[in-house]
Amino acid sequence: MFRISQYMQELLAPTPLEPKRNPPGPVVIWNLTRRCNLACKHCYAISSNREFPGELSTTEVFEVMADLRRFKVPVLILSGGEPLLRPDIFAISRRAKEMGFYVGLSTNGTIIDEANIDAIAEAGYNYVGISLDGIRETHDHFRRKAGAFESSLSGIRLCQERGIRVGVRFTLTQGNAHDLPALLELMEQENIDKFYLSHLNYAGRGNVNRKEDAFFATTRQAMDLLFEACWRHVEQGASGSSGSAKEFVSGNNDADAIYLLHWARTRFPQERIDHLRGKLAQWGGNSTGINISNIDNLGNVHPDTMWWETTLGNVRERPFSEIWPDVSNPLMAGLKAHPRPVTGRCAECAYFDVCGGNTRVRALQLTGDVWAEDPACYLTDDEIGLPQPVLG
Repeated sequence: MFRISQYMQELLAPTPLEPKRNPPGPVVIWNLTRRCNLACKHCYAISSNREFPGELSTTEVFEVMADLRRFKVPVLILSGGEPLLRPDIFAISRRAKEMGFYVGLSTNGTIIDEANIDAIAEAGYNYVGISLDGIRETHDHFRRKAGAFESSLSGIRLCQERGIRVGVRFTLTQGNAHDLPALLELMEQENIDKFYLSHLNYAGRGNVNRKEDAFFATTRQAMDLLFEACWRHVEQGASGSSGSAKEFVSGNNDADAIYLLHWARTRFPQERIDHLRGKLAQWGGNSTGINISNIDNLGNVHPDTMWWETTLGNVRERPFSEIWPDVSNPLMAGLKAHPRPVTGRCAECAYFDVCGGNTRVRALQLTGDVWAEDPACYLTDDEIGLPQPVLG
């Protein structure tokens, strides 16, 4: 995750560049169930509204959480499917809070209502993220359910009424990019705390006509809108409904950090740019297999949520605390290597220390080579400092 607000704040009020402190353990995004009341077009978990055999029991979940805590995992993001369809979701959530985790809930929001909002509030979630794919017709089309938008918006409002920090997650595609301005306006109207733009994590285009590529152009336009919205809030110091500062983040394309540097160059003096670059290099970009991890509904451990084709082990057979640091797996050895053994444009990029080679699963999907260049990097060769060809 790229915390745009945090790094824009560095442009406004720089802080000392101190030694990098790595988290004590990885963030765990836990797909507790694959059952879901929706059938969204871009679902990575291929969920449906039925029981999936073999999912971890409540007791097994508690045992895994105890191991995660011993392993110093700081954050649990409880996801699905739709996690609110798990009968024991509030027991799991309360136990996680009692154990000292920062606990987030990732939900589609459609089944948050007056019947369960008190239980949601009592669970003590640090953050509730609700997915919106656009405004009304667009969202309902992506979610394949009429009225889904209004139900999710109602869920957001109920969370706000109970003082729960709540945010919107928007997955950018060609089919919904036109609704981004309206969603950012909705964030203002509804005084929503956080906006998370997630890039769709599938193979993008190659290197031909990268400047003119329609999807890359859409991505750049979206990031420009997001940066401008974020900067207005940083300058104003605006807060959301929970009283804390509004937050803008993006995910699944670490090239966003490089694009922010180029955005800043047109607005700030060189010393601020140098400072921002130092902060971004300290962050280091993609952390799949390092600071981001995933456990699915069956207990399989994956390098991140978009990598379900690759299983590192199962928590029923081996503790997470043993699976995650094990570099006998060549993939994990490569992901944890500094620098990673990437090739192509990523290897030659002048900002590799900022981006970290971006999302490896896209390279694998398109080329069969996990270390090939990320095909969804929307930056030109010139923007990433590649030498220009000599025309004869």
